Amino acid sequence: MQYDELPFGFSWFPDETLTRTAHALDTGDGVWLIDPVDVPEAIERAAALGTPAGVIQLLDRHNRDCAAVAARFGVPHLRLPATVPGSPFTVVPVLKVPCWHEVALWWSERRVLVVAELIGTNALFTLGSRPAGVHPLLRTLPPGALRGFRPEHLLVGHGRGVHGPATATALADAYGRARKDLPTLAIRLPKLAMAALGTRR
Repeated sequence: MQYDELPFGFSWFPDETLTRTAHALDTGDGVWLIDPVDVPEAIERAAALGTPAGVIQLLDRHNRDCAAVAARFGVPHLRLPATVPGSPFTVVPVLKVPCWHEVALWWSERRVLVVAELIGTNALFTLGSRPAGVHPLLRTLPPGALRGFRPEHLLVGHGRGVHGPATATALADAYGRARKDLPTLAIRLPKLAMAALGTRR
């Protein structure tokens, strides 16, 4: 288990190839769990931050343990919400096509962008050479919903977050390299896919 420490909570991800990353964000009015993976030590630590406010699922197929964790705490399970009442989050529609419905969260006060799948930071997304990258299946025509955001914290569904002054540049670079890196992706994808084989989402 690995953690990514934040001034307002933490992210956690099991030691696995696809690095399914979940987040516990303390807004001051409650703790929001985003795309949680039910690892007891992480869930207990999230509960210790403060009163759980709800569980947010940002991707239709990222069921993970959202429903179970929400039921355990007796809080709402917000699946692909249009808004998150009682929170500082703005919901950003990312993609809505068959088999892929995705939204992101923007926390303007903290300049935090939370992305489930469009952008990631593990090797499958970055090809091992960039801080962040676009999902392999979206590189040809990446949805532009997150262009123009200038986050100081980029939290993703697969990989460790990107933080600090260079975060906005990392996001812009992910878009800028999406098509340019397609030849590299074609060479490396078979090996990356084999490494990920058998790891659930």
